[in-house]
Amino acid sequence: MTLACKIHGARDLRLETDDDAPLAPHEVELRLGAAGICGSDLHYYLHGRVGAFVIREPLIPGHEASGVVLRVGSAVTRVQPGMKVAINPSHPCGQCDYCRAGRDNLCRNMRFLGSASVYPHVQGMFRERFVMGERQLTAVHEDISLGELACAEPLSIGLHGVNRAGPLLGKTVLVTGGGTIGCMTVIAARLAGAARVVVADIADRPLQMARQVGADDTLRSDQAAPADIADSADVAIEAAGSPAALGTCLAAARRGGRIVQVGTLPAEGMVFPANNIMARELDYVGAFRAGIEFDWAVSFLRTRRVDVRPLMSAQLPLERAAEAFELAADRTRSTKVQLVCES
Repeated sequence: MTLACKIHGARDLRLETDDDAPLAPHEVELRLGAAGICGSDLHYYLHGRVGAFVIREPLIPGHEASGVVLRVGSAVTRVQPGMKVAINPSHPCGQCDYCRAGRDNLCRNMRFLGSASVYPHVQGMFRERFVMGERQLTAVHEDISLGELACAEPLSIGLHGVNRAGPLLGKTVLVTGGGTIGCMTVIAARLAGAARVVVADIADRPLQMARQVGADDTLRSDQAAPADIADSADVAIEAAGSPAALGTCLAAARRGGRIVQVGTLPAEGMVFPANNIMARELDYVGAFRAGIEFDWAVSFLRTRRVDVRPLMSAQLPLERAAEAFELAADRTRSTKVQLVCES
């Protein structure tokens, strides 16, 4: 039996036991190393849904994690017991038209860990032990903590958003939202050669964290004058999941500029100034999850090209999952809260 954190509905989180999963030839049994509580996990916990994805059965959340190999199937060749691994939560089919076109993050048959996007839901990694396919694992031998390694997935989201923004060399980039994904986007924009990165938020602590990871300037968007924002960015990346933040992006993007939506906006929709897009010839693109950028993220972490440690606020044992979720929901006290397995 293994302990698992399950969400049954809004604010209904329970610690329950599950039977151990059988091991197929190409599968690996892992012990949880560290698993970050993401914004989507918080939405499932607080509201029972993320956008259009609604919990219809008990869901084990958790899609940004690292692990330690316990057992391997008879056909596994890439990892061995005792190794620490980064875990890619995406399991695309590899056969549909999107996968064959190199856009596997848009796979028609995606199995994404800890998600209610399909039914039955794909169970995630907030549990003591779990089984993964070998191809979703990257063995890491370098001296890097399991907590840092669990940050590969949110870093990949920032990298994918920046990849969708197009060339950033020498450009000014505005990022709305100074949470984990916003800060990872700052790191990614720096790697892409942005000349100036500005982060806007409505709270002070996220802006402080953004400065720690490389933002040149920060802005309290709820206190700024329109002139401080208008026509100020070549690229604006919405990483807050807020209609007001998207409004900031639309105001800030220069004529001919680009807006990238990374955050998940409310399911009920919003008023959208389409004529503004037309008259100023703005490009508006979406960025959903990540593809090859996950491999880039693992490489950047293991070679210390980036340092995500300033974003890691706390680690709590799985048994204290409810407390960890409440801490993660408090932006005045935390950025990235992780669950860990102490056994």
